[in-house]
Amino acid sequence: MAAEQMPGVPRAELIADAALALLAERGMRGLTHRAVDEAAGLPQGSTSNHARTRLALLEAAVRRQAEREAAVLTPDEIPDPTGGVETLADGLALVLHRYLTGHRPLLVSRYELALEATRRPELRAFYDQAGRQFREAVLGLLRAVGSTAPERHTLALVAYIDGMMFACVAGSFHAEVPSEGELRAGLGELLRGMVDA
Repeated sequence: MAAEQMPGVPRAELIADAALALLAERGMRGLTHRAVDEAAGLPQGSTSNHARTRLALLEAAVRRQAEREAAVLTPDEIPDPTGGVETLADGLALVLHRYLTGHRPLLVSRYELALEATRRPELRAFYDQAGRQFREAVLGLLRAVGSTAPERHTLALVAYIDGMMFACVAGSFHAEVPSEGELRAGLGELLRGMVDA
């Protein structure tokens, strides 16, 4: 899994990306400073110099996870929600399908970090802070399409999307990724129920 350092890639980013790849491939037990050095193709001790403790390494991984997820969930590809529920369902389906078909290891690393955050209160706060930006974006979208209870509906929509991702990557539907059209239909039904209510 060793990789040569790419020119222009900051070492901190290289270390965090290697940590995420290890989490996806080997799980939390496979994440060590030495393993990150090897996976990143860096001299021994490089990861320890950047992140002295395991918690610091996990925090770097959470930060990079949020950056990479933000790149996958590009806001420009979600149409203006004033176009209505169907337009929003189209945009969300596009992004969700792209995540499920092109970024499965990133989802696996997310689940590893989420589970670890349930055992480490100090990581939990860091993890929740990183995820807040996504919840706030969903809240804004739901307000724009006319949700009658945007805070409650944010939880329902995030739970639906998170559940779909888990089922299709680590759950019983892992071999059956829905088509973009199927995702659009499910999201449309959910969103119409929220707005019509």
